[in-house]
Amino acid sequence: MTVTIDKYSGFCWGVVRTVQIAEESLMANQQVYVLGNIIHNPREIERLERKGLKTITVNDFNSIAHTGSKVLIRAHGEPPATYRKALDLGIEIIDATCPVVTKLQERARKFYIKGYQVVVFGKKDHAEVLGVRGVCNDECIVIENAQEAFDLVNLTKKQCFFSQTTMDRPGFILVAKAMKDKITEEVIIDSIENIATEFHAKDTICGQVSGRENHLTKFAQDNDVIIFAAGKASSNGKVLFDVCKAANARTYFIEDISELLPQWFEGVENVGISGATSTPQWYMELVKSAIEGKIPALDYELAVLQ
Repeated sequence: MTVTIDKYSGFCWGVVRTVQIAEESLMANQQVYVLGNIIHNPREIERLERKGLKTITVNDFNSIAHTGSKVLIRAHGEPPATYRKALDLGIEIIDATCPVVTKLQERARKFYIKGYQVVVFGKKDHAEVLGVRGVCNDECIVIENAQEAFDLVNLTKKQCFFSQTTMDRPGFILVAKAMKDKITEEVIIDSIENIATEFHAKDTICGQVSGRENHLTKFAQDNDVIIFAAGKASSNGKVLFDVCKAANARTYFIEDISELLPQWFEGVENVGISGATSTPQWYMELVKSAIEGKIPALDYELAVLQ
């Protein structure tokens, strides 16, 4: 049986940058905190915790106030209120926000200030979206499909439509078209004075997410079985897993090596391993070793520690 790791899978450059900043900060300082899980991958979180990184929430700020503590802002970013609170409490911020996310926040803020209704294609409580909501004084509308757009968006306002950076591009295009068609329909039915016809759709999906889809489809088709390793909380992981599953029905999602089942590999010649932009390369290597029988699935933690 041949086991191959997808060479285009694993950390995107934004996550690489964040993890690198975390590791450099840990080497330079006695104690570093991170605001929320640094990435949506429990195995990588465990690895960094062993190096001394501690995960906290904004509610923990008071307990480390004026102690010289340093708090890392992860790639997902944070709303302005977080930075203000840290400043007030004498907490030093290490900002590892992904530049792609920072650009999304800046663009959303720009249109919000100009009086546009900012609409975001994404998950309302996702960490990245909370940051975008924050720069718009929590007055933006977050939707996941066209029906929600019709139900929630006020068509008497001029609109600017953005996307969470890890959403799927076909979904964004579909919803954007539906919103534009709805505005056109309302203009025909109602008087032009009551409908704001100005509508802008800004594709803010990360190119490293959408750029993987075509290759991933071919990779899934070229293998008998696909093992997709990612954190269950990873939005990007869900998108890319669905791409694999659509191309190869024998695609299996795992967060932990212990979830591997022997029957998945019976009579199989080629196994492909892929992962989300938050899946570390070292973990996919462990998955490969477990499938090949080089390490028992339950002994993976020992392998990591070594």
